[in-house]
Amino acid sequence: MNCTTLNILLVCGLSICLNSVPRFDSPAAADNTVATAPGGGKDANNVDATIRRLISAVDAERISKHVFYLAKDPLPYRKLNLTLPGHAKNTLDEADDYLAGRLEASGYRVEREGVQVQAFRRDTSKPKHAQYSAPKPEDSWYTAYNLYAEKKGRSHPDKIILVVAHKDSPSWIDSPGANDNAIGTAGVLEMARVLAEYTPEGTIRFLLCNEEHTPWTSKTAAQKAKARGDNIVAVFNLDGIGVKSAEQMAAGMKTNVTAYTKPEGKRLAELMGEVNARYSIGLEQRTTERPQPGDDDGSFVLAGYPAAVINIGSWPYGDPNYHAEGDIPERCDVKNAAMTVQATMAAVVTLDRGP
Repeated sequence: MNCTTLNILLVCGLSICLNSVPRFDSPAAADNTVATAPGGGKDANNVDATIRRLISAVDAERISKHVFYLAKDPLPYRKLNLTLPGHAKNTLDEADDYLAGRLEASGYRVEREGVQVQAFRRDTSKPKHAQYSAPKPEDSWYTAYNLYAEKKGRSHPDKIILVVAHKDSPSWIDSPGANDNAIGTAGVLEMARVLAEYTPEGTIRFLLCNEEHTPWTSKTAAQKAKARGDNIVAVFNLDGIGVKSAEQMAAGMKTNVTAYTKPEGKRLAELMGEVNARYSIGLEQRTTERPQPGDDDGSFVLAGYPAAVINIGSWPYGDPNYHAEGDIPERCDVKNAAMTVQATMAAVVTLDRGP
């Protein structure tokens, strides 16, 4: 995430929570047929049952396995300027292959969009979490990829709901980037898996981009979407989901903050609170208005898509290991992250089935 828009709470010590949430063994168990009520309207009870079945299919254990793969073993980092000994590809390209493979295994066709980027330099005179610095013109350029997958809508495919997360780890420091943002990436993977058997009315698009290299690839994604005339009606960014302070971890809190920039985003933030309550997900959910666009949702706001929010575990961001070597999978609250995935998916499907 963008540390220029987040205040860091420096606290010490974290406890671990890897409990799973209730689930079906397969997302295919969730029948998403929606009955039509007399007069042509959708049966609200049927929609409600569909959402309950979908959110019950979210599997925290799968999320955890993805995070450990991407941020510990076999990939300790996800950056373009590091190739492991004996490997043919850099660690970010290896991560892309893993992510694309998981999406394809769920039945999606994955598209890759190349963007020219550089690795940040490091300035050790700054506080550790902010030690990134601009690259020099002579520094190496790399091709980073946006990964796209989508479920095409059956009745109004031009109406697009976008779910996004950045998949890279910091290029300037050896941080595994588990909470920032392997956890959000794994959340998008799990949501895509569950929704693979769901037939949406509009199109649900998934984007895995890159933020810890410059320029951010979400900016290219947003600008190209606008140039194509894509009708993106909502953007949900998953970044640092379930991440909070050591005190909140120790207290067992399950938190989510939905931050918005524009009035159109406020409605999405309110919807997150509504579905959290309606489906008894159990998040300590709150909303906040950010002073200016930031993070990957901000890329879309700046491109002309104001209905955009970020779901994040704490605001100000409470991870004491932010942009540091201690951002490891063992410190992720996977149960909290899975609950955020449930709430985000409930909001997405509610929007999709709405008028």
